[in-house]
Amino acid sequence: MKPVLFITGHVPAYRAGALAALHERETIEVALFGGHSLHGGPGAAPAAEAQDSPGTGRERGGKAAPGMDARGFPARHARPHELFALAASGAYRAVVCPTGGRLAPLAGWAGTRRAGLPLLLWASLWAHPRSAAHALSYLPLRRLYRSADAVVTYGPHVSSYVQARGARNVHVAPQSVDNDFWRAPAAEPVSLPGWPERARTRFLFAGRDAPAKGLDVLLDAWRQANAAPAGDVLVLAGGAAHPGRHALAQGVHAVGPLDPESLRNVYAHSDALIVPSVATATFREPWGLVVNEAMNARTAVISSDAVGAAAGGLVRDGVNGLVVPARDSAALAQAIVRLGGQPGLSARLGAAGAQDVLAYSHEAWAEGFSGALASLGVSRGRW
Repeated sequence: MKPVLFITGHVPAYRAGALAALHERETIEVALFGGHSLHGGPGAAPAAEAQDSPGTGRERGGKAAPGMDARGFPARHARPHELFALAASGAYRAVVCPTGGRLAPLAGWAGTRRAGLPLLLWASLWAHPRSAAHALSYLPLRRLYRSADAVVTYGPHVSSYVQARGARNVHVAPQSVDNDFWRAPAAEPVSLPGWPERARTRFLFAGRDAPAKGLDVLLDAWRQANAAPAGDVLVLAGGAAHPGRHALAQGVHAVGPLDPESLRNVYAHSDALIVPSVATATFREPWGLVVNEAMNARTAVISSDAVGAAAGGLVRDGVNGLVVPARDSAALAQAIVRLGGQPGLSARLGAAGAQDVLAYSHEAWAEGFSGALASLGVSRGRW
């Protein structure tokens, strides 16, 4: 049976398990074109990539067969012109193209059409970036939405966006992390420089210090909440943890960038994760996987409505988290005060989130793509 060609820029750690699940269901080959990556860090290179020399394994569009990635799926690196050749080679039964990247989506699209294969578009945007460079990509991307045989999205918020721009046959592959890893029991205690050993309520921010992440809104809300005198603390983890900029605020502690095991431990010892992202001209949070991670650790979530995980239905206000308007520091301050004064509320929201996030699994993500393939008659179960 011919595999499905899956074109993407990187395979960060959180995506590897999802691709492995899809490979098990459908048999795929991943083509990596690289490029800029902000989400989840850059992906590792294929672990056993074959050499591009004649006679080395099965041929794919003039290139040797890809090596098997140690994480459970075959993968190779490819330049845009090589993506065209791969998609046009006739060696696949369908092609998945991303919306990210400059030439890669168009090369994959052109090659797929040359071969007369079903084209699946993997879409993540729910607002097109507003810049001179992105203005040039709007019409080509809209054409991709309209011409794709199926579109797979991050969630219903992205589905609504692409359907308004002509997409048809739209399916959802819910954003996922390795739930088993993030649910593992926490170590005791947290041992990190800057970690507050004692606190009534620990609030956590985990992310980059970039305008779209809303850190300035959070720090303004923290000052308005005046939570520190009551014994509450705000912990900054990740790229936002710059002591010279933030640690002077009362009750704010910076612990620096963390490896996954340390971050998992910090989630488990925090009462609430705050995700205050805002929409900017060039970025709107497609999802926010820190939400999935924190929910698995039974940590309550306070999210702005500019976060895809809230717009897409994972974070539900008053059910498994609190949702506040983006850029509204007063509303965020009220949510901080509310959770700080009601420890039972954060526990209840955290427990509900831990249950709800189980539906956002690697298997569910793979099932979303299988459904799209089935709608075109090329799912493995129907081949």
